[in-house]
Amino acid sequence: MTNRERIDRLEREKQLAKEDWVQLLSTFTAEDREYAAEKARKISTGIFGKDIYFRGIVEFTNICKNDCYYCGIRRSNEAVSRYRLTLEDILECCQEGYESGYRTFVLQGGEDGWFTDERMEEIIRAIKERFSDCVVTLSIGERSRESYQRLYDAGARRYLLRHETASPVHYAKLHPAVQTLANRMRCLNDLREIGYQVGCGCMVGSPYQTADDLAEDMLFMGEFRPHMIGIGPFIPHSQTPFRDFTAGSVETTLMMLSLCRIMIPEVLLPATTALGTVRGDGRQEGVLAGCNVIMPNLSPLSVREKYMLYDNKVGTTDSAADGMARLAAQMEEIGYRMVSGRGDSPRMSK
Repeated sequence: MTNRERIDRLEREKQLAKEDWVQLLSTFTAEDREYAAEKARKISTGIFGKDIYFRGIVEFTNICKNDCYYCGIRRSNEAVSRYRLTLEDILECCQEGYESGYRTFVLQGGEDGWFTDERMEEIIRAIKERFSDCVVTLSIGERSRESYQRLYDAGARRYLLRHETASPVHYAKLHPAVQTLANRMRCLNDLREIGYQVGCGCMVGSPYQTADDLAEDMLFMGEFRPHMIGIGPFIPHSQTPFRDFTAGSVETTLMMLSLCRIMIPEVLLPATTALGTVRGDGRQEGVLAGCNVIMPNLSPLSVREKYMLYDNKVGTTDSAADGMARLAAQMEEIGYRMVSGRGDSPRMSK
């Protein structure tokens, strides 16, 4: 079977056997990637048109109890200047974003124990009270099912939690032993059962990753069928144990994005900041590979350089309005348009 035949089969059957995933992801050519991108674009525009949804990320704490080997805000990195935003800071970010057309706010942070359920409930309720037509998305890591339920009851409706890798062996090479893939998967299942729109995703080209690992990622995502998938290339950070590893392949990232669109047609698929960091036109290329979401930064300019998960992250100097204008221009260049709105999953609108 050729790779084009594998892509055609994926379009028909929405899944491949593991050996076909391994072969496709380890041997695809530039022509194969464009073939997949053409299919993915057609599927995406058939469902979403040329509309690109945007979500505003508020990075409200860079304090984290975890020590993931790839992450710039890992606990052991003593060079990081730590911060926490106040409720007033967060609401100011949302206000600035709201005035620029944002209708989804993503509260993203390290696993910071100071932000208890009570404090997070207060933040979520305050956002919902002031911006009642907006959606609150959380990206704050692993918590208990009870915690997830409380935050849902407070008004959060989406949760982003990358699984990072679906291989337990590979997961153990990226994290200390206290962190397990089993618990990460428990979290994802709890979130789905509670009723969140759930996002997962992986890093492409992370240290020690093999085509077999990427195949496991595709098998997992095809079975789990998340509402959103976040995939970006691994980018090394100079103050982590993985500082000397090479960044992940943009081409493989784009191929994975196209394959995800073909496998789960209605999925919300961001062209990630990491993709735009590795390559200047990365987010445009992501959209042309089937993406339909972009997530600009609404964090205060004073803290953006303190939230560096990897080196040379783009968007650290743009105001909400300037960042939106630049992205809108990039999308218009390739025939798409940024649209204001909640941008819910077609499978779930709450």
